[in-house]
Amino acid sequence: MGQKFDPVTLEILWRRLISVVDEADTTVARTAFSSLLRDAHDYTCMFTDRHGRELAQGSFATPGQSGAMALGIKNLVKKLPAGSFGPGDVFITNDPWALAGHLNDVCVMSPIYYKDSLVGFTACVFHHSDIGGRVSSDNHDVYEDGLFIPFVKLYDGDVLNEAVIEMIRWNVRTPDEVIGDIRSQIAANHVCSQKICQMLDEYKMDGLDDLADEIIGRTEKSMRDAIEKLADGIYHAEGIVEQMEGKDDIVIKVAVKVKGNSITVDLDGSSPQVDWGGNVVFNFTYAYVFMAMKSMFEPDIPNNDGCTVPISMKAPEGSVVNCKFPAAVAARMQIGHFMTEIIYRALAEALPDRILAGSGGTPATMNVFYGKGSDAKPWHSVIIRGGGMGASAINDGYYDYIFPANGANTPVEIFESDTPLIVEKRGLLTDSGGPGKMKGGLGRRVVFRIPDDEYAPIPPVNLGIQSGRYRYPPEGLFGGKDGAKAQFLINGESGNPYGLTQLKPGDVITMDAAGGGGYGDPLERDPELIENDVSDGYVSLESAEKDHGVVINPETMKVDMNASDKLRASLKKA
Repeated sequence: MGQKFDPVTLEILWRRLISVVDEADTTVARTAFSSLLRDAHDYTCMFTDRHGRELAQGSFATPGQSGAMALGIKNLVKKLPAGSFGPGDVFITNDPWALAGHLNDVCVMSPIYYKDSLVGFTACVFHHSDIGGRVSSDNHDVYEDGLFIPFVKLYDGDVLNEAVIEMIRWNVRTPDEVIGDIRSQIAANHVCSQKICQMLDEYKMDGLDDLADEIIGRTEKSMRDAIEKLADGIYHAEGIVEQMEGKDDIVIKVAVKVKGNSITVDLDGSSPQVDWGGNVVFNFTYAYVFMAMKSMFEPDIPNNDGCTVPISMKAPEGSVVNCKFPAAVAARMQIGHFMTEIIYRALAEALPDRILAGSGGTPATMNVFYGKGSDAKPWHSVIIRGGGMGASAINDGYYDYIFPANGANTPVEIFESDTPLIVEKRGLLTDSGGPGKMKGGLGRRVVFRIPDDEYAPIPPVNLGIQSGRYRYPPEGLFGGKDGAKAQFLINGESGNPYGLTQLKPGDVITMDAAGGGGYGDPLERDPELIENDVSDGYVSLESAEKDHGVVINPETMKVDMNASDKLRASLKKA
């Protein structure tokens, strides 16, 4: 019989584990070199038991990384031969098929030893701004994507493998930043290991096995209990994801099979893998399928291995949702982020109160700027941006939100200090949120300028974009209307958002993020909310009348209820 825990002690220990990972998370924020990590928080820290089962992850973890790590770390642990590692060892890899789906996501993993016994593993995945290669969505294979690091030891018993560091250093544009971020990963793992050992010592525990069994078992039961409330059946949906100009759209087909307290998601019939970087590996696809399920059934329980056990997935090998090596995968979020939305669509009729309309931050927009400054020194910066979040049955969509991924918008001051570029404008877009009883979140416009004075960068400045929603807007639900589409302009003319763009000094780049879809009939929206929307500049007077049937006096900026009632009656009759 293993060690048993009373409910109070179990809750304390469970929360303690999460606080340990959050402390490691804070270490990253304090030590990382790249603003993508420091400010945008594009990384995930976690630790597992000695079998590789996830026990806890950082509270601000990115779903695409954390969900993929839940599968990937377990598989990596299984591959480690007994006796091939020990205290002080640190492993590194960015194998897309082993973990989080593209080369920029570099994983550093360390075994945790307590009193000379293996008790678990700690790992973190960072989205490194620079991994070399051709920085573009239209790469044709993974070789163009950048440096591929196999699963190797970075430290062997506290001794650094200098050859690995040198290999990385000579294959990236900004080596000091990349190596500095890897050292930040090592520091985060060290903090996590130390705090786990401190907890074991404090509570006089020999290891994590019994605690892991208790936490994972309870979490699995909670997930299964929630799933069991949904009627058995097969729920279907199909999604269309835009490709580059001149190529056929991508089709994602999903069948969600609910049987008792288990769910199987079958993606048979989805498009084959493509000849550009949007391909998605199995782990990353699963991550966003899991994201949808977790958010619908048990959003409040901390993530661990027990959450994933009731949810399985099938995806045909060689498809765009389970691509084969050496497919290009750098822009995998352009397709992978849509998995959550398509799962919502499949279960919309069954769980209408637990889903969102389409989001303008699906997929998130990633802008990769790089070039050389006036001093000929290379610079490289990545920013991620959201759009309007889709509305739900009870809430308007959040404005300018990255969903279903996680992350934060990089402050203008940080971006301008990291690059020679200037941000001329940043603001919300009026009327970009889809009208509905609950309104979609607004998208955002950002205007960049390449300076053309003596401080200008040496041309060209390269811009690689990973994004979407330029042709198909975020869809509304249950009568809600679509959000506004995204837009990419160079000097006022349409640019190519699907590849690599070279910019010259004086160029002005305008990027509009899409707005979220609305939820429910726009004619049922509370007129007082429309009045507030117009007053705040979120909705125009014209849209208030045309889309919501609400007449607002332009002088008093108050709702004319008599005129609105007549207009709504007329619109409903029409």
